Amino acid sequence: MDRFRNEAQNGPAMKTIQGPAIFLAQFMSDRPPFHTLDTAAAWAADLGFKGLQIPTWDHRAIDLEKAASSKAYCEDYLGRLTAHGLQATELSTHLQGQLVAVHPAYDTLFDGFAPPELQGKPKERAEWAVEQVKLCLTASKNLGLNAMATFSGALAWPYFYAWPQRPAGLVEEAFRELAKRWAPILDHAEECGVDVGFEIHPGEDLHDGATFERFLEASGQHGRVHMVYDPSHFVLQQLDYLGFIDLYHPHIKIFHVKDAEFRPNARAGVYGGYLDWQDRPGRFRSLGDGQVDFKGIFTKLARYDFAGWAVLEWECAYKDGGVGAREGAEFIQQHIIEVAEHSFDDFAASGVDEAMNKRVLGI
Repeated sequence: MDRFRNEAQNGPAMKTIQGPAIFLAQFMSDRPPFHTLDTAAAWAADLGFKGLQIPTWDHRAIDLEKAASSKAYCEDYLGRLTAHGLQATELSTHLQGQLVAVHPAYDTLFDGFAPPELQGKPKERAEWAVEQVKLCLTASKNLGLNAMATFSGALAWPYFYAWPQRPAGLVEEAFRELAKRWAPILDHAEECGVDVGFEIHPGEDLHDGATFERFLEASGQHGRVHMVYDPSHFVLQQLDYLGFIDLYHPHIKIFHVKDAEFRPNARAGVYGGYLDWQDRPGRFRSLGDGQVDFKGIFTKLARYDFAGWAVLEWECAYKDGGVGAREGAEFIQQHIIEVAEHSFDDFAASGVDEAMNKRVLGI
């Protein structure tokens, strides 16, 4: 009873964001220290990171099939990270999720995300992708993780700008089909107790709040439909990324900490003019080099009790990745808000007294 009295007076205890963590997708390679999980983990730990987000398409980072089928493998995997003072934050299926739904215009370009024997076979490639994402959900469960990061794929993206005018019902049909393809994955996610975090990202059918809502509705308000929040993609779209948190915070399960800037000029704007990244008005930057208000973001997430990880995703048009990672670990650590255990004005609290309250109100 005392606990409920305290919560009624002071509000429920807030949670502190975990971190810093780093997404390994942009770093794993055949060159040391990124050629094995253990050497990459040692590198990350030395920089001050406490967690790793794991790209499941990269066998140097994880054996997805073993992680889905063997709890012993998962126990050993977690032990290897613990030896470096690290935790697994989430598994990622960005590349596999992309292949769940591919418009024919992008078939050739996305074939590289699939095994060679499936390239040029869109139907078989999509079936493989669905099974891959399911394996990742099972592996996430085995690793004790509660969310998975992914892409939605896209069927309607070629028609995002309505010229020529879209045929009536085209977008609705695209989202019905997208939800149909994801339905067995989402049901498996429910069985595993793992949320599906769709990264809200241009190029995907889920690229802003409106499209997320459309997919959520098409999925029948499925309880496992959630999102990865990455403000850099909202800067490039000129979307209110702080207000976005106010609207969608119940669905934010994963947080990518990535900076960006948008500097329009007389030659190009939001669409980028097909320019290289360095020359686009909108471009990704290393943490602290762009325009994102991270103090505002970390405050909002603390306000809404986000208890997940702050995960650096390094992408920058200019700065070296090693430098960006080193600076990023410190940047995130400096922005994590250690939430207060009690209200700052508790010293002046007069306690709960019903008779006093009535006197104060004159009743």
